[in-house]
Amino acid sequence: MKNIQVSDYGTMAGGKMVKKYTLTNKNGMTLEVINFGGIITSLTAPDKNGKYEDVVLGFTKPEDYFNGNPYYFGAIIGRYGNRIANGTFEIDGKTYQVDQNDHSNNLHGGTNGFHTKFWNIEVVKDSEFPTLKLTYTSPDGEEGFPGNLKTTVLYTLNDDDSLEISYEAETDQPTIVNLTQHSYFNLSGDFTKEITDHELQIDANQFLPTNSTMIPTGVLKNMENTAFDFTVSKPIGKDINQDDEQLKFGNGYDHNYILNGNGLRNIAKVHHPESGRVMEVLTTEPGVQFYSGNFLDGKFETKTGGKSEKRTGFCLETQHYPDSPNQSAFPSTVLRPGEKYDSKTIYKFSVKK
Repeated sequence: MKNIQVSDYGTMAGGKMVKKYTLTNKNGMTLEVINFGGIITSLTAPDKNGKYEDVVLGFTKPEDYFNGNPYYFGAIIGRYGNRIANGTFEIDGKTYQVDQNDHSNNLHGGTNGFHTKFWNIEVVKDSEFPTLKLTYTSPDGEEGFPGNLKTTVLYTLNDDDSLEISYEAETDQPTIVNLTQHSYFNLSGDFTKEITDHELQIDANQFLPTNSTMIPTGVLKNMENTAFDFTVSKPIGKDINQDDEQLKFGNGYDHNYILNGNGLRNIAKVHHPESGRVMEVLTTEPGVQFYSGNFLDGKFETKTGGKSEKRTGFCLETQHYPDSPNQSAFPSTVLRPGEKYDSKTIYKFSVKK
């Protein structure tokens, strides 16, 4: 397809070549994806003057993605996005132990989760809009998870300036699955600027408070009159420094919101007043993890100069709830043979002048 270009991106320590796929829509919006981690390395969006600029955080050197990607910049997350308490869970009475890579907990599938894997990428030739099909089969026992899990992710760049992400998975043994995309956004296009001036609205009335290691307590808390209330659009920074135990646990926002409605629906909207950029998020998922980039620590250069400092990017990770395998009241993340895991999320960009 003329609107998808393939190029060499970088060489890993073992000599393996990583490829980059650049998708372009009719408006000139571009998406760049590499076959390592299914990582989105760049995504452009227009400002109020019609200027397309990159709005996702990332590294300036390929090897920083290859050598662990400590922030999970732009990556496909699996098998299990977010945290599992003590890295243990039960299915049908059998206990499984997975990697404990975040204090005592499992985070984002473990040290060698999907963000570190080579994904097979095919260009979908009969698609109306530029589309990539990414596939990876996670073998039984990888990072401690049961079953061979065949995973497919589609990235589609539509002409309405939206990025559509579709996830599918099938297993040959009962297992757990919770896939998400871990792009950090900064709608200013300047990755040295904090995202505290971005105005956020989330269609949720409850969130999940956590313990000090960011595992949900099991309580569904109403957000009204708390720092976590984004039912009406407000700047991310407005209440972020309140004297609130939950904000202290996460060093800011790093919490799962219980979304209203079902099916593919509009669940969040972010507006950056200075640039005019707007990002809407649609998903089929029951939850979204809002993360305000609290653990970005200035160790890496940004694509626009300076360093990736605290709160210079935010994530809206659509997903099932953290620690669902251990909390029976939460929507189940168990996938069984013969079933299909099916999920869709759309990030749609526009301008408010």
